[in-house]
Amino acid sequence: MRKRSGKQVFIILGVGTLVILLGSVFLGRYPRPYWMPPRLLLEDELARRLVFSLRVPRLLTALLLGMTLSATGAVLQMVFRNPLVEPGFMGVTQGAAFGAALSILWLGKHPLVIELSATLFGLIGLFGSYFLSRRLRFGGWVLRLVLSGVAVSALFSAGVGILKYVADPLTQLPEITFWLLGGLWGVTWRNFWYVLPFALAGLLTMFLMRWRVNLLSLKDETAFSLGASTNRERMVLLFASVTATAALTSISGIIGWVGLIVPHIARRLVGASADTSIPVAMLLGGIFTMLSDDIARSLLAGEIPLGILTSAIGALLFMYLMISMGIKVRA
Repeated sequence: MRKRSGKQVFIILGVGTLVILLGSVFLGRYPRPYWMPPRLLLEDELARRLVFSLRVPRLLTALLLGMTLSATGAVLQMVFRNPLVEPGFMGVTQGAAFGAALSILWLGKHPLVIELSATLFGLIGLFGSYFLSRRLRFGGWVLRLVLSGVAVSALFSAGVGILKYVADPLTQLPEITFWLLGGLWGVTWRNFWYVLPFALAGLLTMFLMRWRVNLLSLKDETAFSLGASTNRERMVLLFASVTATAALTSISGIIGWVGLIVPHIARRLVGASADTSIPVAMLLGGIFTMLSDDIARSLLAGEIPLGILTSAIGALLFMYLMISMGIKVRA
């Protein structure tokens, strides 16, 4: 497969992102299915409120969500030298799910309380995985961290199961279930402004350190000989990316496969170097999530959970990459 230059692909995807963002503003179920004529923004007060109070913050959040999950997935796959790693493997996603469920049951259903609780437990998942990996006595650092992430995720998953078991089946259980399915139906400007600093900090850190990711993808001895402080630089990247992921997960619920499949597509387009693959993955992830959200809120009268769509589309794309001739997954 012939690869285009990173700059060319980046420009094409940048223009495509802006076009999709602007076009998505007019997609929806009002005033009729699938499309809103632009003239209604001048003629219809309800249309203006719908667009600027609901659709615009939702689309911007979908863009941030896709960019963050994809960039985090690209970084983690290279740092851990494992093509199957995705943002939730270190206990972050399940930790955030546990925090949200705990808040819905006992801390309060206020959106900000749910967001803070989910973010806090997402970070606990990260640090729990890290400290557990430091206590293990076998295997390399990468293997220990992966095993620790699996164990912490399993613990939080069991905790979510317990909370669902004790939840009120008529009020609390449906809310927890819908949150776990993933979606952006409740996003407002307040939610967007809450996650924006975390998302920008994480994306900026990953973008500025993308050339160091190439070094961190090497063996520790080789990276150290080239001047990389492997443990410190890994922790900076992990903290920035996982904090952003946890904050966005707190308002979106569990959105799967974006951080797994998009980095593979980016590497197929521009090669394995993080200099180009990480920025391309950011834009691809934003486009993928915005388009999935467009389908989720426009296809049927009742909204489809975003997490279901991203998982279905992502799994199909992944199978296509696996069985297509000449396609090889890059670690």
